[in-house]
Amino acid sequence: MAKKIGNKIAVIYARYSSERQNEQSIEGQLRVINQFAEKEGNTIIDTYIDRAMTGRNDDRPSFQKMILDSSNKAFQYVLVYKLDRFSRNRYDSAVYKKKLRDNGVKVVSATENISDSPEGIILESILEGYSEYYSKELAQKIVRGNYESRAKGKFTGGSVIY
Repeated sequence: MAKKIGNKIAVIYARYSSERQNEQSIEGQLRVINQFAEKEGNTIIDTYIDRAMTGRNDDRPSFQKMILDSSNKAFQYVLVYKLDRFSRNRYDSAVYKKKLRDNGVKVVSATENISDSPEGIILESILEGYSEYYSKELAQKIVRGNYESRAKGKFTGGSVIY
């Protein structure tokens, strides 16, 4: 069972990956995270949002601002919809969670019940590894699909040639 994190100050981090996703993705994440925070008795003091930004690297302005702001020690938790919103790169995830931890901040998923037990460590590692795998596999499928479409003479994007 996850540890109750009530009476703590938190921030929200939300992200969506591509232009094909939209503001509804962010709205849905925020709604679920805010419900979680209310249930847990947390106070949200800020929200960091990266729109159309990949989680495969750390080149995300709001993400970097959140990491920097954690050094002010104004909050104890970063609440995310799922861990893959924080990062889809297990190495970046470990590095930035360590930076946050050094500042007294913990990343908490609103939808994944991850405990502080030894089993929770394994579960978190599996979820992070799967997120990276999923991202890379999806990229391969898109490349393969585009190749097959072009082989059939279909238009796959870019400027139309007249």
